[in-house]
Amino acid sequence: MGRLKTRTSQFMIDISVLMLAFFLAMLVRFDWAVPRVMFRQLMIVLPYVVLLQYAFLSGFGITRFSWRYISLRDTVRIFTAIASVTTLLVALRFLSPLLVDRFPLARYGIVPLGVLLGDFVLSFIGLTGVRALRRILGERLASNQHRPEQSPHVPTLLVGAGQGGVLIAQEIARRPDLGILPVAFVDDDPVKQGAVIQGIKVQGTTKELLRLAQRHGAEQALITTSNAPGSAIRRITESCKEAGLAVKIVPGAYEIVGGRVNLSRIREVAIEDLLRREQVKLDTESVADVVRGQPVVVTGAGGSIGSELCRQVAAYRPSRLVLVERAENNMFEIHCELRGRFPDLEVVPCVADITDVPRITQVFRDHRPMIVFHAAAHKHVPMMEWNPAEAVKNNVLGTQVVADLADSLAVERFVMVSTDKAVNPTSVMGATKRAAELYVQALSLRSATHFSTVRFGNVLGSTGSVIPIFRQQIRNGGPITVTHPDMTRYFMTIPEAAQLIMQAGALSQGGETFILDMGQPVRIIDLAHDLIRLSGLEPDKDIEVRFTGVRPGEKLFEELSTMSEGIERTTHPKIFTGTYESPHLPALRAQFETLAGLCKTANPDAIRRILTEVVPEYGGDGAESEPPSRPSRTIRESKSMEGA
Repeated sequence: MGRLKTRTSQFMIDISVLMLAFFLAMLVRFDWAVPRVMFRQLMIVLPYVVLLQYAFLSGFGITRFSWRYISLRDTVRIFTAIASVTTLLVALRFLSPLLVDRFPLARYGIVPLGVLLGDFVLSFIGLTGVRALRRILGERLASNQHRPEQSPHVPTLLVGAGQGGVLIAQEIARRPDLGILPVAFVDDDPVKQGAVIQGIKVQGTTKELLRLAQRHGAEQALITTSNAPGSAIRRITESCKEAGLAVKIVPGAYEIVGGRVNLSRIREVAIEDLLRREQVKLDTESVADVVRGQPVVVTGAGGSIGSELCRQVAAYRPSRLVLVERAENNMFEIHCELRGRFPDLEVVPCVADITDVPRITQVFRDHRPMIVFHAAAHKHVPMMEWNPAEAVKNNVLGTQVVADLADSLAVERFVMVSTDKAVNPTSVMGATKRAAELYVQALSLRSATHFSTVRFGNVLGSTGSVIPIFRQQIRNGGPITVTHPDMTRYFMTIPEAAQLIMQAGALSQGGETFILDMGQPVRIIDLAHDLIRLSGLEPDKDIEVRFTGVRPGEKLFEELSTMSEGIERTTHPKIFTGTYESPHLPALRAQFETLAGLCKTANPDAIRRILTEVVPEYGGDGAESEPPSRPSRTIRESKSMEGA
């Protein structure tokens, strides 16, 4: 009933406005002295003009617009509708004299142009005016409802005078209860300097934050450019900190932060914000040439990297995409997603364990893949220290099963996903991945299959990695736990990891280890501070950072290659290959057979002892507290040596 009442009242107001506009236009045209004949004629025409105008308003959807939220876009629509009907009336005005002889009633169409043009202007002003008045009254009412008895207003600099800044300024004006007093806009765009936006002047750039804060007595800064690159946000945050300003980041373009940031409304920090370098763009054309039209198998398809790999492979239209995953729930989720996004692609879900030889053999023989991306692995370092037998079964023996099948069935390309923890490993997980690398390298020497390995650092945002853990700790109000203040890691994004794996498949000639240039390693403590600040909080003030000590098997410093590996450039400027002397395959298989027997007894000491025989650089002591005495050569060092 309320909706019907509202629609009826709006209809009556619009009709009244249109009638009044036409009547006033007539009076203005004849200087308030309308001839009696013309007055009679125009009064006869008036209802038809008004009904025609309302019909156009309805046709343009204007009668359905909410008056409470009229915008510039709605105003343009009203202008278009009134202009259209006026154009029609003007056309009838010029056509009517030609029809009078045949149709006498056509004389009523001869309306003075001054009346029509005056009606156009007054109708537009009247229709937009009543709607604007409704919005003003509504906002004032809402403002009064939000107004507390005593509300201290904090002088605030709004950083960013773009679309997000405009929306935030509008919200602040509507919500005095937020306690925010905007004193100036700050923006690095020289064109905006001196402009007044929502009554707030743009008075300087981010380099002038200290001066502006002192001039206006600002106590906090509100960063409204939530879509800015992470490097820019970090720079602005540091400038605000130097100026003594508390910093808050708007969670999204259509939200506003009031007072202390509510932890339940922290915006999700984009992974790219934390990368501290530009994302690597890979050569998608070469990948498409290799993948398109080929049957592809992805093991570990339900994991963070495996699932992203499936998404990107599917986009290149293989003839069939076979998902191998032992976790049923993970398989269900990625299979449903791929079926929805790629309805024309044959996606085959195979719930299977890569250590189950009969099952994996059946999968490979049924689907005859030409490309295999092997992403299945146990990856958590402390967990594998506690369960070394499981690490060996999955990472070593599982890789052996899949690689041998690829060799025997003449798979064209096989790419194994490895880790920087395989370089000079100090953990069971790293040692097992290194052993798998050695097996793939040795097998490549006698196989027609192009075997290769992809090695990269930590993947930001992957399941169980540091970022999801930190995010959850922030949501819980802290503390964020970091193992050691000097711990550093190389980082990349999940899409970068998936693209690198596919790029390796395209570049491989057999036997290579592909390494991505990931820039300089990042301290975990710096990553934690970045995440806290980008979430609108202050480290050790809003969120405590607590050190817990290095866990079993962890290194303080990760490496991407060893001194024995020759680092060479590829056709891609950010991808390098490492080559090394391969072990004797029969001897390696004998050692793997010994490991398989030990896994049945689950004797951790014996397993570690054999792992040190397979991977001599593995100490087997389970931890490293100091950096390597002889650091391995990094990619950057290799590039500088090449240029020497």
